[in-house]
Amino acid sequence: MSDLWDTPLDTAEQQRVQPYVTNVDQPIFGLRNLPEVVKGALFSRYSRSDKSLRRILLEEFIADDEAAFDGIVGAIGGDAAQISATRRAESFYDRVLIGYGDDSVAELGGAHIACEGVSNIAAKALEASRIGIAPLEKSTRYVSFGRKVNGRYRYYREPEIMASRHAAAYEQTLDGLFDSYTGLIEPLSDWVRQRSPRDAQTSERAYNSATRAKAFDLLRGLLPMATLTNLGLYGNGRAFEYLLTKAAASPHAEVRTIGRAMQHELDQIIPSFVKRARSERGAEYARYLAATRRAGAGVAQHMAPTSAATSADGVELIDYARNGETKVVAAILYPHTDLPLGEILAVVRAMAAEERAQLIRDYLGERGSRFHRPGRAFEEASYTFDLLADIGAYRDLQRHRMLTQQQQRYSVVHGYEVSPELVAAGLADRYRAALDAAAATYSAIAAEHPDAAQYIVPLAFRIRWRITLNLREAYHLIELRSARQGHPGYRRVAQQLYRHIRAVHPSLAAGMTFVDLNDYELERLAAEQRTDERLRRMGG
Repeated sequence: MSDLWDTPLDTAEQQRVQPYVTNVDQPIFGLRNLPEVVKGALFSRYSRSDKSLRRILLEEFIADDEAAFDGIVGAIGGDAAQISATRRAESFYDRVLIGYGDDSVAELGGAHIACEGVSNIAAKALEASRIGIAPLEKSTRYVSFGRKVNGRYRYYREPEIMASRHAAAYEQTLDGLFDSYTGLIEPLSDWVRQRSPRDAQTSERAYNSATRAKAFDLLRGLLPMATLTNLGLYGNGRAFEYLLTKAAASPHAEVRTIGRAMQHELDQIIPSFVKRARSERGAEYARYLAATRRAGAGVAQHMAPTSAATSADGVELIDYARNGETKVVAAILYPHTDLPLGEILAVVRAMAAEERAQLIRDYLGERGSRFHRPGRAFEEASYTFDLLADIGAYRDLQRHRMLTQQQQRYSVVHGYEVSPELVAAGLADRYRAALDAAAATYSAIAAEHPDAAQYIVPLAFRIRWRITLNLREAYHLIELRSARQGHPGYRRVAQQLYRHIRAVHPSLAAGMTFVDLNDYELERLAAEQRTDERLRRMGG
């Protein structure tokens, strides 16, 4: 470390900080063995001090009795002692963190939270955060949801419905969905294997995984939104604070309950970062969010119904930047000139179409894989789509959180989808019977409990949602979600997004060379074969 930066630590000082940093004498280093509250407070002080980070750690944390450092990092006692020390030192850390008056300080600490046994309604609400939360959810493709616990299928018994006259019908309908799901797994798996027998080049492991995934893919439409799942969330304090506030404003009692439980757990991990969510300020914000939702709902319920017509493929391009090519080319040139943006745009407008197209091709270069994503100039072109697809496809596409997206409610008004494979296997009648029964129960309950009735809706029913995305994100989404191993439901949406963008901006879409427009029998087989190859290389 340069002596001009700060007075170097002597040997004794280095020994004190060594357990908490990856090195004691280089200008680039990481923090370790420190709780989130300490790391966040340490970096917040870092921004307003001319000292090195190690010296701040030593002088203002390790050596400061008020910081209760030894207790917090667990050097003495166990977890209980650490929590107690954190609480004793809370006023100190509040002064360091909140005293800066900058919400971004709460992004300096994060936490991992597991949410187990929550419904798909709740899971989608928790996963909707665009920035700061990274979710990972139990897969419907690799795991059967048909197992019972204590003789009951694992779905959310919605309290409002269970306290109503519809309780018996609710359970009977959902039990019927799960009975059909579990009863069809084996006959459908057998049919898939008969239709796509294993060849000599495919291992039994890869083949069994691919055929099982295919059966689960075809049957997941029977799973209702009440289906219990597990998900893990990693996020920073600022994102969690907003997530807790949104949960408090939810129309679903389950989501509000989960929010309170998450608050309790986060208070033990990053208390100073999420305390405002449980303050009057947080409660006021939650009331505001709930009021804005009710305002929109109040107007919408008086809108005269019209035909729910949409394009045959369920993907409709509503709006796009008609000068998108001009804006992209100007953005390509902008960093390499001293001209103002207005003059660059004028130059680009005067270019011949082929000259602009060539510049776009040069900017894209030779993309060796879909991971070679275009630069930020491609963010200048944007597109708004109205989508109508089954809820299963929506669940997967919702993960692209950098989009602007809004969903409509889960309902049965748009009908459901039945895979041609189920028809070919002779299993579609039982599939349809279960979905028809769910639609009837939903309609009966929705008249009295419109929000709670959404728990009944199976994933096979269609949902409408809108997205706005820029071209750079479109490259990522379309090439990823059209890949062979993807579910056919969202692959079709991705393929149609590509066709619409190519139709209006052919020069901009020309670089999407990793879009897969084919259909496949066993979508997961190639991916499983690649896993086999990796296992062979590892000697496993």
